[in-house]
Amino acid sequence: MEFQTSSSRRRFLSTAAKTATAGIMLRPAPSLAAYVIDPRVVDIVATTIGIDTHNHIDVPLSADEMPGPDIDLVGEMKRSGLAAICMTFATDYQPGDAYDRFLKGLAAMDRQLERNGMRRSLTPGDIRSAHKNGKPTVIQAVEGGHFLQGHVERVEEAYKRGLRQLGLLHDSDASVPLGDVYTNPPRYGGLTAFGTDVIKECNRLGMLIDLAHANMQTTEAALKATTRPVIISHTGLDTELGSNPQMAQMMRARLIGKEQAKTVANAGGLVGVWTHLADTPLDYARNVRACDLNHRLAFK
Repeated sequence: MEFQTSSSRRRFLSTAAKTATAGIMLRPAPSLAAYVIDPRVVDIVATTIGIDTHNHIDVPLSADEMPGPDIDLVGEMKRSGLAAICMTFATDYQPGDAYDRFLKGLAAMDRQLERNGMRRSLTPGDIRSAHKNGKPTVIQAVEGGHFLQGHVERVEEAYKRGLRQLGLLHDSDASVPLGDVYTNPPRYGGLTAFGTDVIKECNRLGMLIDLAHANMQTTEAALKATTRPVIISHTGLDTELGSNPQMAQMMRARLIGKEQAKTVANAGGLVGVWTHLADTPLDYARNVRACDLNHRLAFK
């Protein structure tokens, strides 16, 4: 999202509380979706601007996959009750040029948005307006700075294409690394010099920085480098592992400690909490409460 240079952390949090306290997933877990919805919940959802802070939209990233299948994005969002989603994709899963995949991913999303009669929200005002008019909207995000390939000027290029949320890291290291990924052995001592440059450019433009997948050392360095609040769009506390051992084993490495969550919250940032480790809505509420260190969280 675009924030004015003079925005304070307090103003960011005020905006977040009004426009970006994230809602439920587009496709919630079956155990959560099976519950009968209380009419009071329906009223709350209708009057709240709920934003999913991390929602993967499967779009083609290579020429041989284009244009890809049609997606009923509007229909799914209306059924979910979400006002907006941070529509994201990653470029580090496939071989080849990450920059080319990034451009093709944006082009494929352009097509889906046009087909659904939707547009990207570029400012908080755009989100409020869309909600007021009953129209679902999207915030363009990307997971991982692999497409940058050492070119900091591509941050502004992406901004002009509508990107408003940049995840510095993903599962694999970029060709020009930005920092240490929490599921990989540490290699760079935290945030790299290029990662610092990218953060400064995001601050200049008003691009929201997403520290999902960052280890503690990278997070601490990023918070020292940034002049604006950040987000961890999707995670949970490593003490809240749920009752499914297989899921807990799979997710454990992707969760953060209370100290890391507290560090982000104390800097005015937000933490998005996954539903993956909750079997019921009450379990999920408990996971959220456990992570709500300073009342600065989002629901993922």
